[in-house]
Amino acid sequence: MMKIPNRSAALLVVALLAHGCSRAEAPAGDGGTAAAANAPLSSLPAIDQQAIRRHIEVLASDEFEGRAPGSPGEDKTVEYLVARFEEMGLQPGNTDGTYIQNVPLVGITPTSTEPLTVVRGGRKKSYTYSDEYVAFTKQVAETASLKDSELVFVGYGVVAPEYQWDDFKGIDLKGKTLVVLVNDPQVPDPSDPSKLDESLFNGRAMTYYGRWTYKYEEAARQGAAGVFIVHETGPAGYPYSVVQGFLGESFDLVTPDRNMGRADVEGWFSLDTAREILTMAGRDFDELKQQALTRDFKPVPLGVSASLSIRNAIRTTDSRNVLAKLEGSDPQLRDEYVVYSSHWDHLGVGDPVEGDAIYNGALDNASGVASLIEIARAFTRLEQKPRRSVLFLMVTAEEQGLLGSQHYAVSPVYPLEQTLANINIDGVNQWGRTKDITVIGMGASDLDDYLQAAATEQGRTLRPDPEPEKGFYYRSDHFNFAKQGVPALYTDSGIEFVGRDPEYGQQKRDEYTNRDYHAPSDEIKPDWDLTGAVDDAQLMLAVGLRVANAGRFPEWRPGNEFRAMREKMLGK
Repeated sequence: MMKIPNRSAALLVVALLAHGCSRAEAPAGDGGTAAAANAPLSSLPAIDQQAIRRHIEVLASDEFEGRAPGSPGEDKTVEYLVARFEEMGLQPGNTDGTYIQNVPLVGITPTSTEPLTVVRGGRKKSYTYSDEYVAFTKQVAETASLKDSELVFVGYGVVAPEYQWDDFKGIDLKGKTLVVLVNDPQVPDPSDPSKLDESLFNGRAMTYYGRWTYKYEEAARQGAAGVFIVHETGPAGYPYSVVQGFLGESFDLVTPDRNMGRADVEGWFSLDTAREILTMAGRDFDELKQQALTRDFKPVPLGVSASLSIRNAIRTTDSRNVLAKLEGSDPQLRDEYVVYSSHWDHLGVGDPVEGDAIYNGALDNASGVASLIEIARAFTRLEQKPRRSVLFLMVTAEEQGLLGSQHYAVSPVYPLEQTLANINIDGVNQWGRTKDITVIGMGASDLDDYLQAAATEQGRTLRPDPEPEKGFYYRSDHFNFAKQGVPALYTDSGIEFVGRDPEYGQQKRDEYTNRDYHAPSDEIKPDWDLTGAVDDAQLMLAVGLRVANAGRFPEWRPGNEFRAMREKMLGK
């Protein structure tokens, strides 16, 4: 549990705030984060539960067609968000006087795909697209292919100097196709093999090395022609049906080299496909997976070649981030910002499931957008505006690889060195009130102290991520702010539900993951209870307001992977 700022520290910060103490003047230590004493939770405007539900009903309706970037659903979503910001009197968030930041995207749709053909000696086996493998390309080209490319098993495909870990060992892999395991190495503790070695890759908690985006990035750095991740539901954190969501149009940011530096083909193998290919190569999947859990692992050429080709339809489009601003009240501090973010996009229209082809994305993430709209409205109803400015940022193309937030983070409207924090909302608690709130990446920064203080006012506690192996910290838009050095807060629903059995929370999480995640069934359910979502939104309101009024910028904890970037940014 994070330490709650003591009364003397809180009084010190109140005094500092009263004297207009800026970032440069504020002392180090607990003083800044103890600003949680400012603006008691009970004094803040109430969050309207029914308003949140109404926004979700609109944004997740069939009329909005699943809110895919570059679709009529985007147009309707952007119009809706701009109208909400205008009606509550928020200023346009862009310096050009609009509520829009254009995000240049390229859309790539596979129009035809030959079966994957694997050959060893005189043996040949073909695999069916979608059911047995998924393949695509991020290269902006009409065709992409593999031609008799040798398959090489590369373990987890990780290069991590801080752990003295290199799965490639300098072997030339140019032109080869990599077979790589999902997640990062879950290395047993040498003194107790029943436990994990916490000194490597955060033990059970996923690091960025475990994300599929990292696997593809590293394959490109190795010069590989292709790369296939072996899907396993447990380590991935989602079923194979989610991988099949890559079958339609995928987006990427427009880059000068048209992504030609990426591997020609990227994709996934089902677990059965991977096992069968390795058996053809005379290898056992489970034995190779065990070997990959050591620093001594070296790439294993499989003596098997792969061929396939993909034909694409290409289009470019300007998608849109939507942003609105509440200007700070202090002339000396109003050029500094707290940024709230939430992604408005989902998967659009796709393959039908039980006759339903619209991927409405009610929880993911119409709910987060709805909550943020009402947090923004609460800010406009404050009796006294925050000293610093607050930016409400609804980003596009999160489902395509966090692209909208990436674009903002590398091309920010307001400088990141003047950005105190990012508070991200991706999904809300739809199952009722909880005694706790989950912090994804708990212990990362001072923002936990703000959240702890506010949660205490609600009689609630902070809880670390109950599923750290799923790598949620690297799977939403706050990560792009963190990568640039900006402290970021991302929470999830608590799991101790009031009046429910202890198992209820995990049961509901599993139910959503297995049934509704990235499926057409992600719609408002009759049993949704948004009282917990309101409690959480009230916390996010308090945290952002108190950071905006604080005596100093929040900081990453010592030893955090993003601390050095922030210190360099701020000239420390």
